[in-house]
Amino acid sequence: MNETVIMLGNEAIARGAYEAGVKVSSAYPGTPSTEISENLAKYDAVYTEWAPNEKVALEVAIGASIAGARSLACMKHVGLNVASDPLYTFAYTGVGGGSVIVVADDPGLASSQNEQDTRMIARSAHIPVLEPSDSKEAKEFVKLAYEISEKYDTPVILRTTTKLAHSQSAVTLCDRVEVADKVYERNVSKYVMMPASAIGRHLVVEDRENRLSEDASALAINRVEMADTKIGFITSGIAYQYVKEVCPDASVLKLGMVNPLPKKLIEEFAKKVDTLYIFEELEPVIEEQVRALGISVKGKECFTKQGEYSANLLRRVLYGKDGATFERIDTPNRPPILCPGCPHRSVFSVLNKLKIHASGDIGCYTLGAVAPLGVIDTTVCMGAGISMLHGMEKAMGKDYIKNWVAVIGDSTFLHTGVNSLINLVYNKSTGTVIILDNRTTGMTGHQEHAATGKTLKGEDTYAIDLSVLCRSVGVPNVLVVDAFDVATLEKTVKESVSSDTLTVIIAKAPCALLKGQKFPNVCVCDTEKCKKCGMCLKIGCPALTKQADGTVKIDETMCNGCGLCMSYCKFGAISKVGR
Repeated sequence: MNETVIMLGNEAIARGAYEAGVKVSSAYPGTPSTEISENLAKYDAVYTEWAPNEKVALEVAIGASIAGARSLACMKHVGLNVASDPLYTFAYTGVGGGSVIVVADDPGLASSQNEQDTRMIARSAHIPVLEPSDSKEAKEFVKLAYEISEKYDTPVILRTTTKLAHSQSAVTLCDRVEVADKVYERNVSKYVMMPASAIGRHLVVEDRENRLSEDASALAINRVEMADTKIGFITSGIAYQYVKEVCPDASVLKLGMVNPLPKKLIEEFAKKVDTLYIFEELEPVIEEQVRALGISVKGKECFTKQGEYSANLLRRVLYGKDGATFERIDTPNRPPILCPGCPHRSVFSVLNKLKIHASGDIGCYTLGAVAPLGVIDTTVCMGAGISMLHGMEKAMGKDYIKNWVAVIGDSTFLHTGVNSLINLVYNKSTGTVIILDNRTTGMTGHQEHAATGKTLKGEDTYAIDLSVLCRSVGVPNVLVVDAFDVATLEKTVKESVSSDTLTVIIAKAPCALLKGQKFPNVCVCDTEKCKKCGMCLKIGCPALTKQADGTVKIDETMCNGCGLCMSYCKFGAISKVGR
């Protein structure tokens, strides 16, 4: 084929999996990894799916691998936490067909609750890690990862970051290679990880890691670029691009495999340069190992552990402020906010009015923590809101949670929330759980899930009924309410939190940004009737602004006509009109 095109890093990863002959891919959407599966779904030769969570996705990939096919699992860094249970043991069992786990880290917390470093988990799990620095390498490293996986009988992690996932560069397309499935042979000592088997497999893992470390020094993706020997860098991934931009004449050891490290190559390179820097985002994973070899380096004492690196950061450290070619220009902040017409805003406006605290979860609705709604009090991880509400009740008693609820999205509920709900039923909790059912996985860009009735490829499938599911696990009181029916929602919440019966309220209304949504009406404000009370502004809709004279103006280009502001205007100043 040999056609050259411009591709996003995520798009290139998908292309690499296709060209490598991958047969099965499973994932849960999570920025910045989501587009990998969305692009891979365009290739009919690959079976692709959204799984309920990352643990399930990895287990699907493991099953396909053991059966003999090349498989892929994709997730963001916090998703690897969910998948860590099968991950650690997958290192012991090894593979049948090659298996790759793509994990996208998020330095700078563009869309995450922490900045964890996947390389540290990989070291603990004894799994090799490849890290590309541009889209071209992203595609090729995927293909190499399958070769390494099958050669060394190991799963391989391909680590990316937000910048790499969402930046573009040239990629040369190749034809797909149809890889013959490995023949499955029953092998209890390899695939059944009971203690007797695991003891033996642990030794296999140690031997594999030692061989990989030795072989890594000759691996082409670990390369030395010798130039001026006064200064040298050991770097990898997107950080390599910053080094080449700022210090084009410096000597560089570019690592494509970041676990295990090529110790011999590092020692040889260190001897050739006067001053050696380790330039790596997040944790000092490479730095600590290089220091352990007795090599003097400069690392995190110069560069931060926090945030996303840049060329300017490197310039400031090496040359001081005066050496920076580009200075950061402060721009006005654009605070994150729920979209106009978002059904979550309606629910949160009711909770705010009733002065009810919410044990929150991961999703768009986390924005309910900020003013003016200010009802989300906690956010830890997927599914935690429900479990934490249960913990509060068991610690402080039933009366304590009379002004608390747990809120969770429909996709997140299916991810891990359903397990937490089962715990509430089993251990006799009396709290109120509100499922914000907007019919999509909203925060990551509107992906399907098990309750939408569509697969990743857009095919019709069975749609799980959340109300039936909740009743089936034993919830005694399940109520379905229109999210924009403020009066009914308020009455329902009041009754629920005051009772001693476990209740699930499903607040239903589609996401305003879902494809196909139609908004025939728009809200308008009659300034003659407006009393300047500001009640409509308390819902925090960005379509509403306060004018100089105190009256309210509604931006018709932003308004979706949901009518929530009408519900809070007691003077009839706001009405709906056709567009």
